[in-house]
Amino acid sequence: MTMNRSLLLTLVLLLLGTAAFGQDVSRQTERKRQIEEEISFIDKQLKSITSKQKATTEQLSLIRKRVTNRQALISDLDRRIAVVNDQMTAKQREINRIQKELDTLETYYEKLIYNTYKNRDTKVWFLYILSSENLGQGYRRFSFLKSLAGEVGVQAEKMRDKQAELQAEREKLAAIKADAQTTRNEREAEYRKLQAEERQSKEDMKRLARSEKQYRDELAAKKKEVDRLSREIQKMLKSTVTEQKKDNTRIDTALSGQFAQNRGRLPWPLKQGVITERFGVHNHPVYKNLKLPDNPGVTFSTVRGAEVFCVFDGEVRKVFVMPGYNQCVLIQHGEYFTLYCRLAKVSVKAGQKVATGEKLGTLEADGNASSLHFQLWKGTDKQDPEKWLRR
Repeated sequence: MTMNRSLLLTLVLLLLGTAAFGQDVSRQTERKRQIEEEISFIDKQLKSITSKQKATTEQLSLIRKRVTNRQALISDLDRRIAVVNDQMTAKQREINRIQKELDTLETYYEKLIYNTYKNRDTKVWFLYILSSENLGQGYRRFSFLKSLAGEVGVQAEKMRDKQAELQAEREKLAAIKADAQTTRNEREAEYRKLQAEERQSKEDMKRLARSEKQYRDELAAKKKEVDRLSREIQKMLKSTVTEQKKDNTRIDTALSGQFAQNRGRLPWPLKQGVITERFGVHNHPVYKNLKLPDNPGVTFSTVRGAEVFCVFDGEVRKVFVMPGYNQCVLIQHGEYFTLYCRLAKVSVKAGQKVATGEKLGTLEADGNASSLHFQLWKGTDKQDPEKWLRR
C-alpha cells in the first residue's frame, strides 16, 4: 500500500512538473515574441531617422535599447537551454528506469522459459500431479503448471509494452536534444547580432563625444522646456484639485479605485512604440558627469503621425499648447491624471468624457518618425508611468 501511494505521488509530481514546464515554455515563447517585435520596431525607427541632428541623440537611445533587448533575449535563451538540459537529464533517468525494469522482466522471462521447457512433456506434468500427497497439493500443482504456461504469454506481452515505452521515451529524448541544439544555434546567432550592435553603439558614443559643447547647449534648452511644462502641469493640477474642493465637487472614488487596481495593466497610449526617455533623473550615456533633465514622465519613439489613445476611462480637463511639446491633452481619472504631449491634431475637447482606448489625436511628424511624451500623476504627485503600463 505504501509503495502504491509513493508511486501515485511520484506520478502526480511528474504531471505537475510537466504542466509547469509547459506553462514556463509558453511564457518564455510569448516574452521572446514581444522582445523580437520590439527589436524589429527599433530597427525600423533607426532607418526612419533621417535628420543628422536627431541621429546624434535619439539614435543612440534606440541602439542602446536594442542592445538591452538583445541581452534580455539571450538571457531568456540561456534559461531555455538550462530548462531543456534539465529535461534531458530527467528523460535519461526515466529511460534508465525503464531499461532496468525491462532487464528484470527479461530475466524473469528467461526463468519462465526454462521452467516451461523442463515441464514440456505432458507425462511429466501428470506424474508431478499424481505424486501429490493429497488432493489439495495436487490441485495447487495443477494450478501452478497451468499458470506457468499462461504467465509466459503474459510476461512476453509486458516485455513488448515496456520495449515500446522505452522506444517512445528515446524518441522524446531525441526530440529534446534537437530542440536544445536549435536553441543553442539561435542563441549563438543572437550573440553575434549583439556584438555588432554593441560595436555600433560604441561608434555612436565616440561621435557624440566629439560634439559635447553643442549637446550641452541643446540640453540647456531642453531643460527649460521640461521645467516650463512641469511648472504648468503642477499649476493645472493644483488648480483643478483646489477648484473641486472649493465647489465641493465629489471626486469619483470608484473610478480612482479601478484605475489603481489596474497598476501594471494599463494599455499603452500607442499601438506600437519604444520608450527612449525614462522617468526620473539619469546620467547621460556618453557624458557621465552630465545629468539629463528630471523627466516627469516617459517619452516614446513611434511611427510618423501615430495615433494616441486614452489609457483609461476619464474626463478631458484641458487641451493646451506648450513650446517644445506642441499640443497636450490632460485627462482626469478620479484622483489620477494622465498627460499626452506632442500632438499635431487633437480629437477631443475639455469636459468631454473619454473611454479606455479612445483616440485622442495624432502626433506631429519629426522627420520620418514621431515621439509621444506621456505623464501620470496621483493628485499632484508624479508617478513612474512604466510601473503602471502593461508589458
